[in-house]
Amino acid sequence: MIFEISVPILGFEDLKQVNLEKIDSIFMKMSAVDNKHISFTLIDPFVLRAYDFEIPSSTKNILEIDENSNLLIFNIVLIQTPIENSIINFVGPLVFNTDNHKAAQIILSESGEYGVAEKISSFLHK
Repeated sequence: MIFEISVPILGFEDLKQVNLEKIDSIFMKMSAVDNKHISFTLIDPFVLRAYDFEIPSSTKNILEIDENSNLLIFNIVLIQTPIENSIINFVGPLVFNTDNHKAAQIILSESGEYGVAEKISSFLHK
């Protein structure tokens, strides 16, 4: 599924279009349409933890989000070996509006509730 990046991804401001592909029930791959060297592994945060944030009204307007919008929320994960050492960025969630194929990254305020580099192992059931 192709999405227009309507609000830039931090550090990748030139990224305008991405392809979102399902890897499995938890992971997705997001790759740049015009640059085969740029891709990210994304994770569904809701399978790991209680995760709640408000989408800013400016972003809602840009993505044309209303109460009936179909949204996907993912976080960027830096895959490591072993997988338990992988790092998740919970501070910069990606919001995908599947109705109009627009996407944006939101940067959450530094409340201390979510970290920019949290180990996935702290969320895995032992």
